[in-house]
Amino acid sequence: MTKVSIVYFSGTGHTHLMAEAVAAGVNRVEGATAELVRITGDQIVEGRCQNQEALDKLSASDAIVFGSPTYMGGVAAQFKAFIDAASSVWFVQGWKDKIAGGFTHSGSYSGDKQGTLLYLATNAAQHSMIWIGNAEPNDGTVNRLGSYLGVMGQSAVDMSGAPAMLDTGDQKTSELYGERIAIAAQRWKKA
Repeated sequence: MTKVSIVYFSGTGHTHLMAEAVAAGVNRVEGATAELVRITGDQIVEGRCQNQEALDKLSASDAIVFGSPTYMGGVAAQFKAFIDAASSVWFVQGWKDKIAGGFTHSGSYSGDKQGTLLYLATNAAQHSMIWIGNAEPNDGTVNRLGSYLGVMGQSAVDMSGAPAMLDTGDQKTSELYGERIAIAAQRWKKA
């Protein structure tokens, strides 16, 4: 069984919905299973994420998909604290040669989301991981924001307290990306 872990932080719920969509895509691939690993603010102690269980789950995975909302042109502080804590894995190259990917969400069409995906890809490269981009052409619905490094989502900012919702194209793109990650992880395991 190929195991794909989706590790993410979600502030308003949109990134969580994207993580669930990526997981749904992974789970559609025969022989693959997805596991959601959510980073929360209460795991941050003195600026460092304290979640050894998450690191252990990720180390036992064949692929890791990183997800963070884009805040002010980069990853959320809570996710950055997790990435910093994962340096303990980097020291022993614990994620070397694992498949990696990433996704992000923000309230604006751009919001400098590319900066977040570049950060996630750079982190994966430093861990000696194999990055998989988004392969879906922009058809106006799927990959509507035209991102190929990873998946981008966008929803209007809603301060009313209404439940988070994803654009149907962003959801579909996330699902297709999950499938691609699972298939890549299976191929990589056979190599």
